[in-house]
Amino acid sequence: MSQLDAERRRVLAVLHRHGWNATSFQVLEPGFRYWFADDDASIAYVDTGRAWVAAGAPLTSPPRLPEVAEQFRLEARSQGRRLAFFGVEERLVQAVRWRSLLIGEQPEWDAESWPDTLRASGSLREQLRRARAKGVTVRTVDPTELAPGSHLRSKLETLVSSWLGRHEMPPMGFLVQVDPLTLLEEHRVHLAEQGGGVVGFLTAAPILARPGWLLQNLIRSPAAPNGTTELLVDHAMRDAVAESEEDASPMVTLGLAPLAGQVVPALRLARSAGSVLFDFEGLRAFKARLRPTRWRPIHLVYPPDQGVARTVLDVLEAFAREHLLSFGLRTLLRGPTIVVRLLAVLLVPWTVLLALTDSWHFPAPWVRWAWVTFDVVLAAALFRLSVRWSDRLSRIVVAAVGLDAVVTLGEVLVWNVPRLRGAADLIVSLVAVAAPSLAFVILWRARVRRRARPGGEAGAHRPGRSG
Repeated sequence: MSQLDAERRRVLAVLHRHGWNATSFQVLEPGFRYWFADDDASIAYVDTGRAWVAAGAPLTSPPRLPEVAEQFRLEARSQGRRLAFFGVEERLVQAVRWRSLLIGEQPEWDAESWPDTLRASGSLREQLRRARAKGVTVRTVDPTELAPGSHLRSKLETLVSSWLGRHEMPPMGFLVQVDPLTLLEEHRVHLAEQGGGVVGFLTAAPILARPGWLLQNLIRSPAAPNGTTELLVDHAMRDAVAESEEDASPMVTLGLAPLAGQVVPALRLARSAGSVLFDFEGLRAFKARLRPTRWRPIHLVYPPDQGVARTVLDVLEAFAREHLLSFGLRTLLRGPTIVVRLLAVLLVPWTVLLALTDSWHFPAPWVRWAWVTFDVVLAAALFRLSVRWSDRLSRIVVAAVGLDAVVTLGEVLVWNVPRLRGAADLIVSLVAVAAPSLAFVILWRARVRRRARPGGEAGAHRPGRSG
């Protein structure tokens, strides 16, 4: 494994003995730190500056889970850090008896029973038929075909970078970083092709301590016919059985469906409120459509002396790879759908304020009502864009907001500044200038990103990741 340094080689040795969790192989990806109790016990984690957030359960034998977890907790405390184990299965919850929070469910399949699943599902068989009828074929790629600089690797990197550039949120880290072409010697890469062109691919990571595979990255192009996704999964299931050297049927999973299942009310609210940025319900529905054998609950586990709210924030910072405020600002500047909608919502009270403002703030009464009318029309256009994006309407809105920023600046400098009566007037004037300028930047970036869509792939699914 040429890509691994000495420390990660040491972790790999532990993984072969104790990498039981579905996401355990992901700890070899870039960005993790490693703590070792000894040569037979390790934990991969990220340091947020305030907390150590571990990726899954400790890598050790089941009887040692409480001991190793407690040692890690003491080490974290000695460094002034809180602690959390994210994405763990039931056996750690039962072993340590710390506080836990259900964060979602993980679908699993017994790969040998996949043919039975297909026989019982006419809709799945139809999807496979559609893709095959359109000439889609799937094969497992030899790692040598994906050597750096190769033509095929360049194609796959283009698909990935296109998706990253258009995603509603900035790229994240921890267990959701999109880096499907690392450690190819250990992964399986399944490629969907049509007429000599690549229309999708899927990477599978091994679960080393038991026969199983995590279907980790599933990415398709806009040209992919219906059924391409199902055809990739079908091929991965059959490949898992063919590669198995055990008597038991290999387990295959698509990883965590975040916030799925009977989560607490606060997480159900987050699931609904965050749907604009991430389609939690759609992700679970996609996985359920493939008829899993079972759904396994996945938890967040943390020491009993920590609060749940602070622990959840620690985990979010681990995914964001920075302070949440900075991540929020970067999300804002990307101009996703939720931000366009927020601009429309904020424009409503601002318009009401303009309508009620004393006339002396404007050169003439008709100017005030012209601004009110303009903002009403602009708010309606922004709401329309947040529901259904239109390239033509977005071009008009960006131009209008840019003109708004220029005219407002001129009006404030020429008319309002000489007539300022105090701090309140100054604040209103600054907001009047800053708001359209910031809105112009956000909308312009949103338009650029939306216009990039036709040349990139239609979507990417991160089944093995939490987000």
